[in-house]
Formats: sequence, structure tokens, C-alpha cells
Amino acid sequence: MEKMKINVRKASGEEQAFSQEKLRNSLQRSGASDAMVEAILKEMKAHLRDGITTKEIYKKAFQLLRRRVRSNAARYSLKKAIMELGPSGFPFEHLVGAILKRQGYEVEVGKTVQGKCVQHEVDVVAQKDNETIMAECKYHNARGKICSVQVPLYIRSRFHDIESVWRSQQDHENQQFHGWVVTNTRFSTDAEEYGSCAGLRLIGWDFPRNGNLKELIERAGLFPITVITGLNSKQKQQLLAKGILLCSELCENPGLLAQTGLSKAKQHKVLEEAGDLCALQ
Repeated sequence: MEKMKINVRKASGEEQAFSQEKLRNSLQRSGASDAMVEAILKEMKAHLRDGITTKEIYKKAFQLLRRRVRSNAARYSLKKAIMELGPSGFPFEHLVGAILKRQGYEVEVGKTVQGKCVQHEVDVVAQKDNETIMAECKYHNARGKICSVQVPLYIRSRFHDIESVWRSQQDHENQQFHGWVVTNTRFSTDAEEYGSCAGLRLIGWDFPRNGNLKELIERAGLFPITVITGLNSKQKQQLLAKGILLCSELCENPGLLAQTGLSKAKQHKVLEEAGDLCALQ
């Protein structure tokens, strides 16, 4: 694909120059082979125009990937799949908890914790060795949403209230306490700067450069069932309503799919796609 001088419109309304390398990288991260990536880039050329939205580019690239390998298309659609976990943030909290559990932490989701001043409902509390993490999850099911500086400011005050109690407890002299804020979208520049200054760990979709949410999910191989291209929105919500969040749960218990009313042939295709994703763990 030759370089094309076109502008792309982001969900926020901001325009930027089209980046072939950015599209190539996202296709490569889906697991597509080099030959497949180049073939898709070549096909994409006919669909690019000045003012095209990032959503349109994603949709077309997803269709081209899906036509070739469904599991690659599933990985490529991860950001959209996370947004399909809603409307509540409850499944997202459990996804963050699952990531920490995969890293060897003991995890509690939705835990009530007594602070010095008041009680707090904490999204995720994780503990391993001499480290305790309090993670707050800010979930959005619409594109273009940004976590402003008010979010880490508020979380920092809650963390301080809880940390003061934790530090006063017996045998906690050598314990390390960390506050996290995790979102499936992005933070404002002020929020990133404040988080760094205040000692909070901020994790967004592509922030920081190393250890961002996308990377953590892919590294752990913990893909939500909403990435599966063989399921429609109703079927995905049926599974989520039953507490089935991860593709690995389908791989471990294939009988769960019978609850969706899918035909045997369709169940087989879905399990095949889930199996490809589970193999990435």
C-alpha cells in the first residue's frame, strides 16, 4: 500500500493523518500472518478516503480479517468487545480481577473496606506476598470517553482513607500498598500527570506504553466472550447474565453454550473459535 495523504476522524471528533503503520501494527497484534496483513492493507486502499472515521476503518479491517480467520478477527475486535460487556461495569471489574489472579494474586471483587473516616466499596482488592492493591475500575461502553483528572483525584482520597487503616494494622510494617485506576478507554493528559505525581498506577486501553490494558489482557490470554464473532449480542448478554465472562470458561465447560439455544453446528464453530483464543494463554 502506498502512502496516502488522507485525514482520519477519531471518535472525539479530532482529525489526524492516516497511519498505515498503525493499522499494520493492530493487524499484526491480532495474530494475522505478514502475508495476510499485507493482503488486507492492499484491499483497504480502495476503501480509504479523506475524512473517513476510525470506526469505519476498524469495521472494514475487521470484516476482511473475519473472512480469513475468525480468531484473528476476535483479537482485533478486543476494544469493541470490552465495550460490549456493559451497560454496568460489573463484568469489567471481574475481568480486571481475573488479570490480577492470573498474576498470582488473591483477589476479591466488590469488597467493602473500612477506611479511617468511612466505609468504601472497592472494585478489586488483590494481595500477594507483601503487596496489597486497591484497584478502582472506570468502565465506559461508548467510544471517545476520557477519564478526566477528577477521577484519580477522587480515587487518591479514597485510597488514603483506606491505606491509613491498613498501615495501622498489626504485621503490616513491611506491607506495600498500591492504588490503581483502570479504564477501558483513555485518561486526559492532566489525569496521567496527576497519577504519576501522586503515586497512583493508571492503566488505560493503551496507557502506559508497557503494561496497558490491551497488553495485560493479551499477555494473560483472558479474552472476554464478547470477542467471539460467532455469537450475536443477545447470546453474549445471555452468557454474561449467567456470570460467564471468559472464553476460557467455555473451553473448560463447553456445555455452557447449550444455554444459548445455539444449534450443535453453531456451538461447534463457537467452541472452535474460543479454543483458538484459549490456546493463546
